[in-house]
Parts: sequence; structure tokens; C-alpha cells
Amino acid sequence: MPEEIITKKKYNLPLKRIRFGLIVVVSGFLIFLIGVKPEMFLLDRSPVLGFVQISVMLVGLAVMCIGGYISINGLWKGRKRSIAAELGIRIISTGYIVAVFSGLADVLGLGSHPYPEHIPYFGVWQARGFQIAEAFIAIGILMMLPYARSPLFNGTHTTLTEHRSIHD
Repeated sequence: MPEEIITKKKYNLPLKRIRFGLIVVVSGFLIFLIGVKPEMFLLDRSPVLGFVQISVMLVGLAVMCIGGYISINGLWKGRKRSIAAELGIRIISTGYIVAVFSGLADVLGLGSHPYPEHIPYFGVWQARGFQIAEAFIAIGILMMLPYARSPLFNGTHTTLTEHRSIHD
């Protein structure tokens, strides 16, 4: 019986880019934590989540989104991104915009505690909107992963003119 030779595919991933993206994600998470739970860092000045804390939370979420994009984009290692990955980038952006509008709803005059009359407050509906936005961001990140089986997900889709030139 002939021995089967098992070969491993060697992936030359840009490890520095992926590592940098993960460092950006972790630092964004720390900024996000400062906004959500400032008492963990002995920075609590208010019993409610106010405007400054919501803004710090949104900055942390933005830094996490950028770091996730850098890391996942490094997994494509120079290949053309798939349609699903391109759509994932847009879903991440949409999720962040939803997070900004739900987090700053009171300041923008969309919430139940409008800014000039009341102190901005992060209420239950704003928290739900923020959670929905985070779900959009997570779905977008998952869509950006390079899947190997489907041509829709692996970046090997061809245009009609490329398809004709291959078969002519």
C-alpha cells in the first residue's frame, strides 16, 4: 500500500497586520470599557451613563471596528475580496451608524429625554438599539471572513468578460 503524503498548505499571512489589528481591537475594547464601566478604572463621576460616557463608548466601538477590519482584511492576504466581504464592510459601517444614532438619540433630539430640557440619559431603548447595532457589526465581521468553498465567499468570482475570455 503506497503511503499517502500529507502536505500542509502554508499560508503566508501578514502576521504584523493581523497582530496590529488585534492590538487595536483590544485597545478599543479598553476604551469601550472606560465608557461603560468607568468605576472599574476609578473614573466614575455620575450614577447614570451620560453624554461623555456614551461618547467614549462610541469611540471605543469605532476603534474596535477599525481594528477588526484591519485584522480580517489581513486574512485575505492580497487577494480580491469577495462580494460577501464587501457587503460585510458596509454592514459594519451601518451597524456603527445605528450605534451612534441610538447612543446619541437624546443629544440629537430623537430620544425620550431631549437635550435642552433633560440631561442625556442612556435608556432601555437606546441600549436595545446599541445591541442591535453590535449584532450588525458582528454579522459584518463574520461576512468578511475568507471562506474557502463557495465562489461567493472566497474572492474567486469572475466578471462576465473574464468568464468569456477564459472559455474562448
